[in-house]
Amino acid sequence: MMRDHLRRMSHYNRWANARLYEACAALDDGAYRAEGKMFFGSIHGTLNHILIGDRVWLARILGDPAPDLTLGDRPFSDLSALTHARIEEDRKMIDITESYAESDMDSNVSYRMLTRPDDVTTPLHLCWLHLFNHQTHHRGQIHGQLSQTDVAPPPLDLIYYMREQA
Repeated sequence: MMRDHLRRMSHYNRWANARLYEACAALDDGAYRAEGKMFFGSIHGTLNHILIGDRVWLARILGDPAPDLTLGDRPFSDLSALTHARIEEDRKMIDITESYAESDMDSNVSYRMLTRPDDVTTPLHLCWLHLFNHQTHHRGQIHGQLSQTDVAPPPLDLIYYMREQA
């Protein structure tokens, strides 16, 4: 059932983020902020982008106004504040997905795109799947950056999470 899948993914998402943030906290500030060939410049920039993306999609899902942010903003200047915000956002995602009934999966989400002024409608479950996929995509970029430092990137695969939960 899709509802159960979204619940599982929200819990996995929190697990993967916690592991990734723990690894990032082991970096010295220079390595954490080093500008590289990542789309959002650095690990710090990419972590901020992931959180902004989540906030944009959650606003859409909840029918709230879009946050006053662009996808490249860095609203959190340090890892400590960003970590706190990440923990809260992950808790919020879990609370929302835990509140759904299976019948909610038939609903649609209407919103205005950020990149062009088009109004679109997307099935609720696809909004969530995009949100989780977006995070996985950018966590992979950070994972690659970590592999170029002295901090070993943690395993983040869904199957490891599933085995831990078994």
